[in-house]
Parts: sequence; C-alpha cells; structure tokens
Amino acid sequence: MSSNNSFTGSLPFKLVVALVAGILVGFGLTAIEGSTICTALLNIIVTIRYISGQFINFCVPLIIIGFIAPSITRLGSNASRMLILALILAYVSSIGAAFAATFAGYSILPFMNIVSEVEGLKSLPEVLFKLAIPQIMPVISALFLSITVGLAAAWNRSKYIINLLEEFQKVVLSIVTRFLIPVLPWLIGTTFAGLAYEGSISKQFPVFLMIILLVMAGHYIWLALLYFIAGVYSGKNPMNIIKYYGPAYMTAVGTMSSAATLSVALECARKSEPTLREDMVNFGIPLFANIHLCGSVMTETFFVMAVSKILYGVYPTIGNMILFCLLLGVFAIGAPGVPGGTVMASLGLITGVLGFNEAGTALMLTIFALQDSFGTACNVTGDGALTLILTGYAEKHKIEPENLGNILG
Repeated sequence: MSSNNSFTGSLPFKLVVALVAGILVGFGLTAIEGSTICTALLNIIVTIRYISGQFINFCVPLIIIGFIAPSITRLGSNASRMLILALILAYVSSIGAAFAATFAGYSILPFMNIVSEVEGLKSLPEVLFKLAIPQIMPVISALFLSITVGLAAAWNRSKYIINLLEEFQKVVLSIVTRFLIPVLPWLIGTTFAGLAYEGSISKQFPVFLMIILLVMAGHYIWLALLYFIAGVYSGKNPMNIIKYYGPAYMTAVGTMSSAATLSVALECARKSEPTLREDMVNFGIPLFANIHLCGSVMTETFFVMAVSKILYGVYPTIGNMILFCLLLGVFAIGAPGVPGGTVMASLGLITGVLGFNEAGTALMLTIFALQDSFGTACNVTGDGALTLILTGYAEKHKIEPENLGNILG
C-alpha cells in the first residue's frame, strides 16, 4: 500500500494527471462553447495559468543565484576553468545539433510533400485578474550576477559573502520544494487545457506532424550521442542519470521553459549521485539550463529549411546555413530559457542571414511553438550529459570542491 501511495503522490504521476486532465477539460469546453459555464471555466483556466506562470518566472532568477553562485565559490580557484569548460560544452553541443539538423534537412526534406496551410484557432479570453509578479531581475542578469559574484567571492576568499550565499541557497531550496514544485501541475494542466480548447492539439499539430516527428527523432538521437560521449569520457554509466530524468522531461514538455523546469531538473540530477557529483550538479544544471539549448537549436535549424522551401520554393544555400548554425550557437547561449526564447533571440539571423520576410517569420514562429515543449525537454535532458562530462573532467584533473575553511583561509 505504501508503494502505491508513494507512486500516486510522486511528481511524475501528478504531472501526467495534470496533462491528461487539462486536455480532457479543453476538449470538453469545446462541446459547450459559448455557454456561460464555458466562459467562466475559461476565465478560471487562463487566470490560474497566468498567475502560476508569473510565480514560476519570478522564482527563476532566485534559483539561478541560489545555486550557481555558491557552487562557484565551492570550486574556489578552479571556478574560472570550469566555467569556460561549461561554455565550450554548451556551444559545441548546440552547433553540433544545428549541423546535424542541416544535414538531415538536405537529405530528407526534398523527399517530403510538406503542407503549409494551418487552420485558424479559437481565442482564449483575456485574463480578468492580472497579478503581475515581476522578476527581481532578468534571467540573463541573474546569470551574470551569479557568475561574477561567485568568482569574485572565490578569488577573494570572502567569508561573509560565501556564508551568505550558502544560507541563501537553503532558502531558495525551501521555496522550490514547498512552493514552486506544487504549482507546476497547475501550470501544466491549464496550459494543455488552453491548447486543447484553441485547437492547437487537434488542428495545428497534424499540419506539421511528420516534420515534428522527424525533429523529435533527431532529439533522441542527439541525446543518445551526448550521453554516450559523456559515459565514455567519464567512465560512468549514463543510464544512472537518464533513468531519473522522466519528471524533468515531462515538466519541460508542459512548461516549454528550461528555466521553469530548473527546480525539477536539479531534483532529478541529485538522485543520480554519485554518478554526478553534487558540486557539479549545483554548478552545471542551473548554468546549462540557460546556455545549453541543443534541442531548440536543432528544431529551429530544421524548421527554417522547411519553411524556406514552403514559402520561397528553395532551400537556403549551404554557405548561409553554415553561417546560420555557427551564429545560432552563440545566440542560443545568450537566449533566455523561456518559451520560444531561442527563436525570438535569433529572429535577426532568420531575417538577416536567411532573408525571411514577415510571412516566413510568422510561419516559423507558429510551427516552432508547436513543438517548443519537446525541444525544451531535449535541452533539459541534455544538461545531464554535459554535467556528467564536467564530473568526469573534475575527477580526471583532481578538482575537488575546496573545503570552506580552506577557501576562507
């Protein structure tokens, strides 16, 4: 009995229930569309989704500061080296995924009959009660604050700041476990209820079903490659990490945000210890959530080729695609880990390098949004592989978390 209770009370079970319930509610509302009950329920759904989304977005900068900054201080004199390595890993993974998608696009798309018409969607009502909860700072600002403060505190062996960051991490962890995680099922349920009612699931999705399935297959192939490389390099079994990543994958599918999934990803990665070192988890997972967007990059690269063929009748030239991939990897590092962050950050590349007009940009944003959740799930799951590489590097080079007393001198 305790086993069953444990299962039904687990986060994966709650996420599945929320997802299924949301879709059923959304489809049910279409049957009573126009009625007073339908309008009232839709108002409740969009309001819950708005408020829960606002709260989660508010917590993201706190999570980044609370985990990255103290983790850097624990690395001590090795902090700069590990940060540079993490940036290199994120960039190489992103452009590798982009080039793989480019190769697949030139190899597969010419043999496909792509349909571009997308039916109109229903509109959700405006949020009646807007409780705006602005972030204390933008995500990128929180990331750079964490890095600069963490490095400076480690270099100067600042006793007060290091202790303050350690205490702040405990506070943030309580916020995550007691507030943020219980809110996630509500956000996921209301999100899918809205998608089902609008018609995104039943109408938009089939239009590009084959393209999306191909991209998803590419996600899984890339993840397998990442974990294989990480396992070979570290000498550890990557399955000890993958088996715990189900909740993080599902949360990413529901939230469409690497940043919003951060708390669950941390929880999943911690379960894989000692395969992943605790200090590398606290350092790598929050950092990669904002700079490692391999799934989103792969998706965008494949989709721009498809949209170019649909609207303009030709594929981008190889030279333009190479330039696009190299620059997209840079833009991905700077893109916020929020829904559509990658494609929004790279709109300049889509219009400038590939020459898309307004119609192309609009279609690109539409089909990207259809699978954004799966690209995000690939991003989040891939973070575990890069963290395993960091763990292997730290162990091979005898990099240990410096004892707090040693750091403080």
